[in-house]
Amino acid sequence: MPLRLTGVRVGVLTGGGDCPGLNAVIRAVVRKAERHYNDEIVGILDAWDGVRKRNTMPLSVDRMRGSLPRGGTLLGTRRGSPFDTETGVDEVIASFAELGLDGLIVVGGNGSLSVACRLHAEHGLPIVGVPKTIDNDIVGTEATFGFDTAVQIATDAIDRLHTTAESHDRVLVVEVMGRHSGWIATYAGIAGGATVALIPEIHYDIDEVCERLIMRHERGRLASIVVVAEGTEPPPGSVETPDKVYDEFGHVRLGGVSQLIARQIEERTGYETRVVNLGHVQRGGTPTASDRILSTRYGLAAIDAVHDRAWGDMVVLRCTEIERAPMAIAAGRTRPVDMKLYREISDLFFA
Repeated sequence: MPLRLTGVRVGVLTGGGDCPGLNAVIRAVVRKAERHYNDEIVGILDAWDGVRKRNTMPLSVDRMRGSLPRGGTLLGTRRGSPFDTETGVDEVIASFAELGLDGLIVVGGNGSLSVACRLHAEHGLPIVGVPKTIDNDIVGTEATFGFDTAVQIATDAIDRLHTTAESHDRVLVVEVMGRHSGWIATYAGIAGGATVALIPEIHYDIDEVCERLIMRHERGRLASIVVVAEGTEPPPGSVETPDKVYDEFGHVRLGGVSQLIARQIEERTGYETRVVNLGHVQRGGTPTASDRILSTRYGLAAIDAVHDRAWGDMVVLRCTEIERAPMAIAAGRTRPVDMKLYREISDLFFA
């Protein structure tokens, strides 16, 4: 067991997209750090930009009161990396010294953890990671906080959409988040009783989708819900799609695949088809009880990892236990949906 640190100064930042449960992680870190270790916690505002610019705020138990059920992040968040500029990494290293940080807890998704991994591996910075994304696609952990909330929001929406679809004998195509992995679409499709769930891991077959819808109509079920993850694509060359538009970080701007699928369904079946894009509502607002608990467990484990000098590790969930794993296993990778689960559930329920 590594020698524990005592009474240290630790930074915390949240990076990437906001996510229900971020404040719960910060709160847990602060409470255990202050009450158990007598640490000083420094909140870094606006992710890596805040590290470079030394934009900080003090965090304490009193400051975090009432934050457990709040969505978003009181520290703010940004995308981007210090590796994007010539001076970014040097600025981060200088900030560690200037701020007197003995360690940094990075709460983020694939991008933020990849940056944290490089800063530790290439420059020796003392960093511990906490995996965060509503997409549930970080390699090395069985669950990320925010996912349960996103699924619940999507399921609630699908429940409501069933009644309006049935009233008008419509097909409703519901677009949910999921750039590379279709965990939200799969789970919300199961929980919401969807007819079909389409995910990025598999190019969708519009003929098969329409066949399922027609079969339902012939059995007297004149309303259907099709759930589609935003990153889902048709087979290459099968249909004309708009040119891809990229953001400043080189990511494809997603959103709108539901419009394409709805148009294809209506053209092939003649069924009136409408689109509902849930968008950012999935990652806003109050986290579920499950996400609050997981976030709290992650926060407590993260400050313990700091005191064990477990630099380069992230805290993960495995078989209900919080453990540690190298951030390197998650860097630059995404965790796909379990295809065995998807096919079993698809055959049983999506029909």
